[in-house]
Amino acid sequence: GLDGTYQPLSRPLFIYVNAKSARRPEVKAFIEFYMANGEKLANEVGYVGLPQRAYSISLGRFRAGRRGSIFGGKEQVGLTIDELLSREAR
Repeated sequence: GLDGTYQPLSRPLFIYVNAKSARRPEVKAFIEFYMANGEKLANEVGYVGLPQRAYSISLGRFRAGRRGSIFGGKEQVGLTIDELLSREAR
């Protein structure tokens, strides 16, 4: 509704890179490009990009060598992107 409670059906698009491949210059360059341009490129093809903050936090995780998912293997229905990322940022 107009009060912000409606959330359309959607799912995030993930990319996974193993630690060994992440050290390759061309893979690192791709991840950096993806995170810097993801929102713009998603919008160009008719997808809904994540908030810029999501790309920034994800890029920071990549640069810090953090592995794994912020989902922790559990279903996360009803959480906003900001709620998920704030859990990770702590």
